[in-house]
Amino acid sequence: MSQEGFWDNSEQSTKIVKELKSLKSTVEPWETASKKYQELEELTSILKEQDKELVADISKNIASLLKDLEKLEFKTLLDGKFDSNNAILSINAGAGGTESCDWVSMLLRMYMRFAESHGYEIKTIDILSGEEAGVKNVTILIEGEYAYGYLKAERGVHRLVRISPFDANKRRHTSFASVDVIPEVQEDIDIKLEEKDLRIDVYRSKGAGGQSVNTTDSAVRITHLPTGLVAQCQNERSQHQNKQTALKILKARIYEFERGKKEEELLKTYAAQKKKIEFGSQVRSYVMHPYSLVKDHRTDFETGDVNKIMDGGLDEFIEAYLKSQKNPSSQ
Repeated sequence: MSQEGFWDNSEQSTKIVKELKSLKSTVEPWETASKKYQELEELTSILKEQDKELVADISKNIASLLKDLEKLEFKTLLDGKFDSNNAILSINAGAGGTESCDWVSMLLRMYMRFAESHGYEIKTIDILSGEEAGVKNVTILIEGEYAYGYLKAERGVHRLVRISPFDANKRRHTSFASVDVIPEVQEDIDIKLEEKDLRIDVYRSKGAGGQSVNTTDSAVRITHLPTGLVAQCQNERSQHQNKQTALKILKARIYEFERGKKEEELLKTYAAQKKKIEFGSQVRSYVMHPYSLVKDHRTDFETGDVNKIMDGGLDEFIEAYLKSQKNPSSQ
């Protein structure tokens, strides 16, 4: 960074500054923890039993250091190639009609609350409202360090059991929604899109309730014909901007798809996405009636505090999943 002309290439300098920030965020906390440990070790060596005040102070600092180390240990689980990247998260309604559309809106709120609690930025890329209520499908970009590393744990079908607010007879309903998470990848990834392989459709952006929010065909949907993968964007100011964003998302999806061919785990993930979004394929269940329970079927981790989870308190579920991926035998 100190070399002459470093800042002349803004794209390269931005990339290196981001890499430096990421490396510092890894190294500096460990150095801080090491320094704290050395200080505590020195204090302990001169400790006298009758000095109760110092004993209490050291005990307090040891407990604080242990919490710091637990956080650092957890971060070692986020060592995938793209774990430090931003995340592109999509939610789609499944079996259940209006119920599922409402479930999508609830999941959207949950992930937005999770992102806010971690200091992440949220940008809506595309959203389609349900015919009667809720959201049929939505794609958001979550920007922040390790956003993908955390949220990749959410990929799969999510099942809700509750008393329906749309049922006059107050019967219990089951709803399904699928969540897909891919990393936002850099522009320099080796993905070449041939024009003949793309079908580009333009249409008018739709707001809440389905009404058109502008009078021009600015929204863009791009289909990659060889793979059938689709990306769309309607929330930028112009058709050109929507097209660029959609292309960026499509590249990320194709890149992840191609990686999936080479890596058995990702191959299974994408194969699972082709299954129907219905009973028997869920990765997590949220039960609000006749009892309160959220259970992850991959790790068996569960909690009865549904409200905490719906307010974005997903950290324990994510940690359990990441640990299970590092230690498959523990599942």
